[in-house]
Amino acid sequence: MRTRLALGTAVTVLALAAAGPIAAAPSPPPPPEPQLSDRAVERAVARLPQFVEDAMRTTGVPGVSVAVVHDDKVLYAKGFGVRRVGQSGAVGPDTVFQIASVSKPVSSTVVAGTLKDPDEWDRRTELPGFALKDPWVTGHVSTADLFSHRSGLPDHAGDLLEDLGYDQRYILDRMRLEPLAPFRASYAYTNFGLTAAAEAVARARGTTWQKLSEDVLFKPAGMTRTSTEFAAFAAEPDRAATHVRNPDGTWSARYVRDPDAQAPAGGVSSTARDMARWVRLQLGDGVLDGKRIVPAAPLRRTHLPHIVSQAENAAGGTSFYGLGWNVSYDDRGRLRLSHTGAFDLGANTNVTMLPLERLGIVVLTNGAPVGVADAIAFDFFDTAEHGRPTTAWLPLFAELYAQADGADRPETDYSRPPADAKPAKAAGAYTGTYESPYYGRLTVTEAPGGGLVLSLGPKPLRFPLAHYDGDTFSYETAGENAVGRTGVVFGDGTVRIEYLDESGMGTFTRR
Repeated sequence: MRTRLALGTAVTVLALAAAGPIAAAPSPPPPPEPQLSDRAVERAVARLPQFVEDAMRTTGVPGVSVAVVHDDKVLYAKGFGVRRVGQSGAVGPDTVFQIASVSKPVSSTVVAGTLKDPDEWDRRTELPGFALKDPWVTGHVSTADLFSHRSGLPDHAGDLLEDLGYDQRYILDRMRLEPLAPFRASYAYTNFGLTAAAEAVARARGTTWQKLSEDVLFKPAGMTRTSTEFAAFAAEPDRAATHVRNPDGTWSARYVRDPDAQAPAGGVSSTARDMARWVRLQLGDGVLDGKRIVPAAPLRRTHLPHIVSQAENAAGGTSFYGLGWNVSYDDRGRLRLSHTGAFDLGANTNVTMLPLERLGIVVLTNGAPVGVADAIAFDFFDTAEHGRPTTAWLPLFAELYAQADGADRPETDYSRPPADAKPAKAAGAYTGTYESPYYGRLTVTEAPGGGLVLSLGPKPLRFPLAHYDGDTFSYETAGENAVGRTGVVFGDGTVRIEYLDESGMGTFTRR
């Protein structure tokens, strides 16, 4: 869900609130000496198993895999629970999970691995079929602009097209229709902007994004069970199914999330053990097992602030976004890098690092976001810093995700028509074919048994319409960004779908 994916910024804010006041300036003071002793880290590692088990018991999340890296060593790598509810397969450190938006810092590592100079991040993004609404911005938008979400594209531009079944090519082409905020002066989290930049880098080298990722990062770093393609994940026998929570509190593997359209932004699958190797590389300035994998300077640039993501946050300071990373500094001047990943259809992940302390944690879960992945990471760092947790992290994150879920719901409860609802017109007043330059063709037909059916998308998807009031109907949304029932309002030769209209492009005209 769009709001839930944007919680990465909130996660950064909470981390900093726990660590102390945030430095307001993007340029941090000279870094201090490391503050965390080996004993402090060992104490936090010792607490992990019980905390993970308690969090799983409280929420019911079926499976978790965790890895901790400190001083270039993997101190901890363990799985908990099951890969799929109702089956016996246990989660281990080599179980493959979909990591959702934690793909972004992995992808920025791939791009950094193709560069010799950090200034190459500022190269213009050139990709056939991709343009922005303003020709000047199209001519100047760079890889760094798109990886830091400062291109001006709206929040989560293109995600609803993906839900409808459109492929990457179609979605990237439609970015030219999106309204733009001020270029390089506004932050909006955008999966398909980052995807366009990554695909452009691969194309410039005459290869695919998957092949580039393999050649530049996965193979050299020994990440043998990591991929950017859904087919590779689906073929893994030791893979974690995605789960959603049912109304009665149980969990079911009801959905399959294929994120190929946004592979660089959300399509990576990996294991805790593989991700620990990547964290070692990050903390090692691009070196792993004594071998230079990624050039240091281009990698360091991914760790710098590139845009203000929150001018004033809950801790009274400022939050930033780098190149695929949430970037912040604590009151001791220490750089903190983090990212959360969330699929509403069944995954939640977290990576958090303190480079000065050479300390990082990766948490992978196979349940829709209810706060488990973030709580494990935050409890770990809180314990390392203070000897014990200073906050009850799980209920805090559970409430954050619940609030985000509620914020996405429409203000109108379309499941309950008003008592004085006006009758609808005859079906023929609504049936027909409608067009949108952004969403494509929409058809409204009369079902054999009566009632109207709305069809939308390339397949297309079919949504039975329920009458609400007068010329207003509703249908139950589906997919990663589902919001429950949404309004469908018929006008004079038009139909407007409420939840598709965030950027003003949800009106279809009768053909």
